[in-house]
Order: sequence, then C-alpha cells, then structure tokens
Amino acid sequence: MDYNYHTHTYRCGHASGTEEEYIKRAIECGIKYMGFSDHAPLKFADGHEPNFRVPTSKVEDYFSTIKALREKYEDKIDIRIGFEMEYYPNIFDKMLKTVKDYGAEYLILGEHFPDEEYPEAIEHSAVRSDSADKLKTYVSRVVDAIKTGVFTYVAHPDMINFTGEKALFKEEMRKICIASREYGVPLEINCLGIRDNRNYPRSDFWEVAGEEQCPVTFGFDAHDVFNAYDGDSVIKAKEMVKKYNLNYIGKPEIKSL
Repeated sequence: MDYNYHTHTYRCGHASGTEEEYIKRAIECGIKYMGFSDHAPLKFADGHEPNFRVPTSKVEDYFSTIKALREKYEDKIDIRIGFEMEYYPNIFDKMLKTVKDYGAEYLILGEHFPDEEYPEAIEHSAVRSDSADKLKTYVSRVVDAIKTGVFTYVAHPDMINFTGEKALFKEEMRKICIASREYGVPLEINCLGIRDNRNYPRSDFWEVAGEEQCPVTFGFDAHDVFNAYDGDSVIKAKEMVKKYNLNYIGKPEIKSL
C-alpha cells in the first residue's frame, strides 16, 4: 500500500506526533501519496468550538506547517492538505465555504455524529444503540453527503454501532453502498478500526458492499506516529477484499474543492 489520505495531527486534541514525524514514517513505510485530513474546524454561532476538532486559532499553522514540509520532501512523497468533515445539512454550506476559504485541497467524510453535535448532546455514531431512527438518520446523512460530489471518499462508513435488527441494518447500509457505486465515491476500510478491534469494520456491512460492488479503498486513520502505518491491519484489510469480493480500487482519486 503506497497511499494514505487519512492522517490526523496533534491539533485535534486526541492525536500525537508532529507532521514531520508522520511524513518521515510514511516514507520509511513506502507511502508515496499522503494526505493530512485532521478534523475540520467548526465554530458555532455562539462561539463554541468542539474540542475534537482543529481550533480555528490553529488552522493557519496547520496549513503553513504542512506546506513547508511538502516543499521540503517534494522529491520523496506527494502530500495533500485537507480535512475530515461531517455532513450537517443545516450548516453544510457554511462548513464547506469555511474549509475552502482556508485552502483545503480535499475532504473525506467522517460522520462521527448522525446529526449536529451541538448544542444538544447528540450521541456519537460509535455508541451502541438499537435506535432505528439513529441508524436511518446516519444513513441519510452519508448518502446525501455522497451526492454533494465534494468528498473524496467516505471514512469508516460502518462506524454506526447499530445493535438492532440485522435485516434493517443491511437494508440501510445497502443505501450507502448503492450511492457509493452510483456516484463513484469510495468507501474506506478503516485500518485503525482493525488494529484497535473497534466496532468497525463489521462483516455484515462489507458483505453488502461486496454484493453492490461499490468502490473500496483503505485508510490508516493515523493518530500516532508509531502505529500510523500498521502493516498487519493492511494484511487483514486485503483479506477482507478477498473474503467479501470487494471492488478494491487502490488509491482514490482526489476530488479538488
């Protein structure tokens, strides 16, 4: 695997390591195409900024640091600068304009909350739940995000930790897979989820993805330098491709903003 467009930085508050450390590690591991995609900044009308995102006060440094390093290592690795961002329909236009104005080169979709995370206490997508409403809201958001045409791919599409009826889960996940195929937006097998044994990747989702033959890519979801490019998780991801007859496309095509 010579690419990874899912990389975080210390600025989001739950990752560690400098950008240069990630780049050096990527080069050591044979990565030729790299993208930084930290959590997109978001300031609500009352000034609140969620603490898992890059603070607006640190965005300029995020871009200037990576641009300088891109120039320094341009003969060894291709580096892009973007964000991982949610799709919240009520404020999406504002969110998109903000990241464009900052100079983001690409976006990946990471629907960590099935609806806006503030001001109400909206439950994280990965929290176990048998709520059909939560599941359907999540799916609706992901499908609508795919249809915007601005996202390079969907990160951890199976993050939603639905514990209810399996038939309903597959029925809803099929909507994501069909949209992925019809709009040409790949779905990510998340290597961090494999390494940390999270609730994703989940087999019943990827069974449907194989049936629908939607495009599939890999992402490391790097949050620390040492485990940023875990070879064992890639081996397991490749095994999933074979097991579920997935339409693995390799490196995704960057959708410029």
